[in-house]
Amino acid sequence: MVRTLSVPGRWLVHAYYTVVPYAPDGSGRVLTAGGDPARGTGEVLVLSPDGEVVDRFGDGPVEASFWHTGRWQTWSPDARYVYYTRGTLQRPQVVRREPATGAEAVLDGDLEGAPPGDAPLLSGLLGMLHAAGAGDGVYRADASPVPFGKRDQHGLFAHDFDAGRSELVLTVQQVLDEHPERDRLLLADRDQDGGLSLMTYCVRWSPDCSRLLFYFGNHLATYSRGEPKVGYVMTARADLSDVRLAVDLSFGAPGVHWSWQPDDERLIGYGPDPDRPDRMCLAEVRHDGTGYRKLSDHDSGGHPSASPADPDLLVTDEATPTGGAVVFVSRATGAEVARTELPKFRGATHPGGRTPLSTDHHPVFHPSGDRVLANALPGADAVLVEVATPR
Repeated sequence: MVRTLSVPGRWLVHAYYTVVPYAPDGSGRVLTAGGDPARGTGEVLVLSPDGEVVDRFGDGPVEASFWHTGRWQTWSPDARYVYYTRGTLQRPQVVRREPATGAEAVLDGDLEGAPPGDAPLLSGLLGMLHAAGAGDGVYRADASPVPFGKRDQHGLFAHDFDAGRSELVLTVQQVLDEHPERDRLLLADRDQDGGLSLMTYCVRWSPDCSRLLFYFGNHLATYSRGEPKVGYVMTARADLSDVRLAVDLSFGAPGVHWSWQPDDERLIGYGPDPDRPDRMCLAEVRHDGTGYRKLSDHDSGGHPSASPADPDLLVTDEATPTGGAVVFVSRATGAEVARTELPKFRGATHPGGRTPLSTDHHPVFHPSGDRVLANALPGADAVLVEVATPR
């Protein structure tokens, strides 16, 4: 372990394993969110290289999703701005703040991390995931910011702060109409009372921002409503042309948590084991859906990514009976090469849901590749922990 970052009286959580919290200008600043569980509020914090709070903003009420991903706080590529969310899951807003001046611009819409380079700010509506059961496993169709069935009114939205507008640029209906498994999906849609809870979510950009991936499916409605599982990892060019099906995780195929590798070509995540398709493994695939292969037997369903510096090194996380662990895996052998146990929840067992009583580690590599940053919960307040990569 390299060090622990903590702020007195604040429950810390970085945005996600696909969002680098280190300032891209090389200043060493770290972007995090800090919650106050007693008040039910949260804010964005900028930490100095020494872990001291040098800026704070966005304080306000939070929903359960805050204890998972904070305010989705993200640096702009030049570190001039910080993007973050506020509002509610039903009426979300995206804020662009200039830390040097404190000036803010606000648009209606949601955020799942900003792109790391010159690319549009795209997102689905996270409130739809939670309406489908994310977090607590309860299906609440009336809580969705847009009705699931109005497929021409939701999908991926583009936020343009310079123009001062957000607009729907790719609808769920468009994705469905052009989907290679369209006929099978329409059959399942007809068989489901009220139709499938289809949506788009989890926008992730390749490092060079030439392409993005997004999920198309019904997320946790499989468990909360009894729908057949629909989950496809789709990729597209930055202008949303050339939409491809990269990974099929539908109708019984296991898998979760896909993101880009540093080469801008391959994705990494958990998917079906080619030798035993009913089981999950750590795998990779090209963005066009070719070259799918198993990397490791590791099957935690955690949050995997590849080192930006060491082509052989992968990291993921897993739950344990008493907490969790950050796990390093060799790409060449598929074997575990190092692990660091971390506290993940309070109490004897995981309490479930998204509350201040548990955290997800979400390990994310430092741009140098010499460490990963992870969430941990050693006491009442969560902290950030830097774990050294194995040499």
